[in-house]
Amino acid sequence: MFSVYHRFPIIVHDICIVAIAWALAFLIRYDWPLANDIEIIFWHTSPIVVLSQSFILWYSGLYRGIWRFTSLPDLATIFRAVILGTLAIVLMLTLFNRLEGIPRSTLLLYPLLLIFLLGTPRMLYRVWNERSLLLTTKVNQHVLVLGAGSSGDMLVRDMLRNPNSGYIPVGFLDDNPRLHGGKVQGVVVLDDTRKTFEMVETLKVDLIVIAMPSASDEQMQQVVDLCEKCHIPFRTLPKLDDIVNRQVNINALRDVSIDDLLGRAKVQLDWQIISEGLTEKVVMVTGGGGSIGSELCRQIARLQPIALIIFERCEFNLYQIELKLKQEFPTLKLYACLGDITDEIAVQHILQQYQPQVVFHAAAYKHVPMLQFQTREAVRNNILGTKILVKNAVQYHCQTFIMISTDKAVNPSNVMGTTKRVAELHCQAMNQQSNTKFITVRFGNVLGSAGSVVPLFKKQIAQGGPVTVTHPDINRYFMTIPEACQLILQAAVMGCGGEIFVLDMGKPIRIKYLAEQMIKLSGKTPEKEIEIIYTGLRPGEKLHEELFHKDEKLKQTQHAKILLAEHRPYDEQDLDKGLIQLSQQCDSYSETMLQQTLKQLVPEMEYNR
Repeated sequence: MFSVYHRFPIIVHDICIVAIAWALAFLIRYDWPLANDIEIIFWHTSPIVVLSQSFILWYSGLYRGIWRFTSLPDLATIFRAVILGTLAIVLMLTLFNRLEGIPRSTLLLYPLLLIFLLGTPRMLYRVWNERSLLLTTKVNQHVLVLGAGSSGDMLVRDMLRNPNSGYIPVGFLDDNPRLHGGKVQGVVVLDDTRKTFEMVETLKVDLIVIAMPSASDEQMQQVVDLCEKCHIPFRTLPKLDDIVNRQVNINALRDVSIDDLLGRAKVQLDWQIISEGLTEKVVMVTGGGGSIGSELCRQIARLQPIALIIFERCEFNLYQIELKLKQEFPTLKLYACLGDITDEIAVQHILQQYQPQVVFHAAAYKHVPMLQFQTREAVRNNILGTKILVKNAVQYHCQTFIMISTDKAVNPSNVMGTTKRVAELHCQAMNQQSNTKFITVRFGNVLGSAGSVVPLFKKQIAQGGPVTVTHPDINRYFMTIPEACQLILQAAVMGCGGEIFVLDMGKPIRIKYLAEQMIKLSGKTPEKEIEIIYTGLRPGEKLHEELFHKDEKLKQTQHAKILLAEHRPYDEQDLDKGLIQLSQQCDSYSETMLQQTLKQLVPEMEYNR
């Protein structure tokens, strides 16, 4: 807010305008020059009018506004202040001389004149200021804005207000035909987005801005394809949920990322139920420094648990997530514990000391080709580590245990998927044998997670290529990290114990398409500037992953994005015997025997070497 010193010229201006409006009301009513008796009345009443009206203008908050940003709310304030001021003047003049000699027409003309005289200079100043900014900006880019909704409106308004933005909006394109021909912030809505290329050529556009933060992935794909054909830079706004306070400005503009094209429609969560399930609870996350684990920790920290225990074997990852959480949640009671889930003494100590009520088990080896030739390490970590954690969770009365699994556990063609399937079976068995609720959540690939193709493709593109894809027809399910973690939390509080929840991953995406889009977003042309080469399926890889087995009948749940897979029958005695054998075979480092035992436990396993 400006100080009184800065507002003083405006206050003087408005006082003068009040006097002028009162004088004009008399001059319109009477011929010039005024008769002596009328002139006496004018001079006697003018101080009352000026003082009363000036006080109301100040009290109404008119001087909190800034002239160069004058808008309809400011004009509404003027209208309200003038009407109230006129009523105050009538009251004061009635007390002064019972309105003797004051024509009623003057009291009607005065507010109309004052509204016009106060509002017109303000609007003219804004128009002059905005036009002068456009003329004086040294380096301007002609901007075509795709999307004439509220986000586009706020964005263009900020461009016009900011003298150093360097942007001149030359037009909108919007697929709503009712907006065509209209104006938003004085900028014309020209046509729909299909005319992007023609408008770029006609208007000599330097930059395209996609102002569609609520667009679906399919809409974004279509719009980005149109922008790429124009061969000029294009930028976008963050997703609606990522825009701070829903306020859009120039600083929010960023390059289009692969998440914008592959991220799906916003997931609606029941945060009240999630909060009731985790707030005021002691929560533990294993593998809390990994991609999924660290995001889980952030989401859980927002729910204000009594304490959050992070169990992580990588010292650097643990340091990073601890630092971030302490900065973002300074009041959070946080315990960062360095350790390995295969170390039973460490696991027992942590659970005994902190007594977590909810455990999210995200710690796992997951690199498919690497684990294909290191069966012992996969079994030891993904199966025996889970068994140790489960045993101690039951022993120390953990209420809920959430096992985070993968689509690779369905009809596994690799060691990693097979070990995760055995871990699922063990959690299912322990749910029947204890008071702890064991819940399994199964989903596919996560965009940008450690070991995913997205960081690899970025690195390869930065090096000038080639980009390596295993097979032209290979596809995968994808989900963003925040979306996956939020659905895990939702499933965790929905489960009663023993369920396998399957996250709806949408349609699978071809890895070839993913590579092509990432190359295009880098400003390069696939196959011309950046080559794509096909290396063949790696050990353990399948062309198409599955989220559920054919014998697992899917059921809808109360959440549209979470499905329930019915358990397949299994023999608990065979499972217990197999787990003992796996432990013994790990001690003797018998890879061949380990693979045979895994095959016995998961008969549908078909190794792809």
